[in-house]
Amino acid sequence: MELKELIAQNDFYDIYKSSDGSAVNVYKKPEYKEKCLYAALTHARVETTLCNSTIKMATLHEVMVIDGKWCNVMDWIEGDTLEQLMKKNPDKMDTYLDKLIDVQVEIHDQYMPLLSKLKDKMSRQIKSLGQIDEIKKYELLTRLDSMPKHIKLCHNSFEPKNVIINDQGTYVINWGHARQGNASADAAKTYLLLKLHMPEIADAFLEKYCVRTSTSKRYVQQWLPIVAAAQLDKGIESEKEFLLRWIDVVDYS
Repeated sequence: MELKELIAQNDFYDIYKSSDGSAVNVYKKPEYKEKCLYAALTHARVETTLCNSTIKMATLHEVMVIDGKWCNVMDWIEGDTLEQLMKKNPDKMDTYLDKLIDVQVEIHDQYMPLLSKLKDKMSRQIKSLGQIDEIKKYELLTRLDSMPKHIKLCHNSFEPKNVIINDQGTYVINWGHARQGNASADAAKTYLLLKLHMPEIADAFLEKYCVRTSTSKRYVQQWLPIVAAAQLDKGIESEKEFLLRWIDVVDYS
């Protein structure tokens, strides 16, 4: 298999389009074997859950090693992302926001008892932070522990760039962070990501999501310091100042 074109990169893997038309996530270091295999397992479990849903996702075909690096090989999905459509057609923003929320609500309608727990992941992330003091960690962890425990499917990185629309339907990509958990935590993460990457639509998203799901906006907001702390653990320097401003557990008490 020839890695033909580098499409995107993150801290852990590079995404290539291969000579046979597949999407290949190439993990940067040989020691990322565990991350590669865990992402493959997570993807496969979500595939099984979404088989009867209108939401589509790429099929994972194999895990392999290329030049000593672990790789996940799956379908390449053609089409425009919702982010691209929003930028090309700003006059249709309400329609695209409604679509984004409809897809997220359908994801949350799925139950995933086999996936790892979102609350457990967030707890580990908060405990590992060196940028905040132990008192703040304790407050965040106490709040996290008090939040209702659900087993709904949470994408945990859901934003317009991860939704692709083509003639075959609506596809959601980038499932490696998916967990079982509380839908409002996932919505809070989406709001936070929109604040970071598409701030002009973040507040409209939150308003529409809460109306669509009959969820109190205050309840979603109570998750924001927690999801901000979890996001801070990724160590993205450009996000640090922004996220630290959101880690204030008093604001939404």
